[in-house]
Amino acid sequence: MGRRVKLLRKTKETDIKIDLNIDGSGRGQLDYPIPFIGHMLTLFAKHGLFDLKLTAKGDLEVDLHHLVEDTGLALGEAFARALGKKLRIERYGHAYLPMDEALAEVKAAVDISGRPHFTFKAKFPKELIYAKTGEGVIKLYLDAELLREFFESFVYKAGISLHIDLVRGKNTHHKLEAIFKAFGVALSQACAINPRKKGVPSTKGVL
Repeated sequence: MGRRVKLLRKTKETDIKIDLNIDGSGRGQLDYPIPFIGHMLTLFAKHGLFDLKLTAKGDLEVDLHHLVEDTGLALGEAFARALGKKLRIERYGHAYLPMDEALAEVKAAVDISGRPHFTFKAKFPKELIYAKTGEGVIKLYLDAELLREFFESFVYKAGISLHIDLVRGKNTHHKLEAIFKAFGVALSQACAINPRKKGVPSTKGVL
């Protein structure tokens, strides 16, 4: 099966199913009630060369927070499981990625040492987005703090160190697209297998 995992996270607030293959070709199949975030996750999978199937439901009539946070938790856990013992991985990855006028620098390091860390330097105005609920389509707003929640949740469950710096940009959509693409590229580098390496890439012998 390789580095592939299926995961179900179900709470009273959200229901998320994930099928992740780290060694994929970039196929993203998402059934996500927030189309904009689903688009960002599709870009993440495409440019990270991850095969990602994800379906999700959540209490969007309350707000975006529960579903966005739980998506980060579920996706981070899926990566942790798929990476397994982290044998022969590169461990480190970095991307400096433009999206038209926007430029994002993302540093990602897989470090399962009990010291997950996230640094986020990005500002943008609230972005009007739409979500699908049982009552139809509703208007909601995505802001930088909510995006921080997603990445912090991912980092906590995946056990990685992640630094995201948004260098510049005018269009909010372009800024977010640059961030998710760069995150995918950087994480893909960190997850890659290096045949020259033996065992776990740490002088401690464990990650």
